[in-house]
Amino acid sequence: MKDTVHNRDLDPHFCPWDTDGIDRRVSAGLFLEGDIVLKYMENAVTYTSAAGLQSMKEELQNRIKIQRPDIAQKISDAKEMGDLSENFAYHEAKEQQAQNETRIVNLQEMIVNAVVVEGKSGGKIGLGSTFVAEVSGIKKTFEIVGANEADPMSGKISNASPLGSMFMGAAEGESVDITLPSGINTYKILEVK
Repeated sequence: MKDTVHNRDLDPHFCPWDTDGIDRRVSAGLFLEGDIVLKYMENAVTYTSAAGLQSMKEELQNRIKIQRPDIAQKISDAKEMGDLSENFAYHEAKEQQAQNETRIVNLQEMIVNAVVVEGKSGGKIGLGSTFVAEVSGIKKTFEIVGANEADPMSGKISNASPLGSMFMGAAEGESVDITLPSGINTYKILEVK
């Protein structure tokens, strides 16, 4: 199979994706890295909420339709300055382009492999659960989310994190011991919402 690789520097509107921004080569296990088509060995499931999936789709669209053309313009402007070997603006724009394209591929992969998890209420703690736990006399509210939505400062913890994995399967009234470098913290599950 031969893929035509376009010069993205010169054509900011080039997009091999369908209108939703998902590269169908990702779902087939193929994706672009630089100018080389690679076979992706293993698709990882991305657990997410419906809002998280929508957020990823919006970020993907922003990166394709807004950031990609802006970066292409920066590269074009920097090329007009002359010698590229010592042109900081050019190298900076190329670095931005590489980071943007990498994130686009990552987002496409996560969207294609997304499993939307509905919020759970009551029972045992699982992906999508919101619960209240008490540790050292302080009540804290947590939500178990997929890794891409984790934000520990706002109480959203990943199911794959050490803390999140210890809470998985715990029920209201149970205690969970978390080993930290400073010692063991015991979390008492007060409520599973």
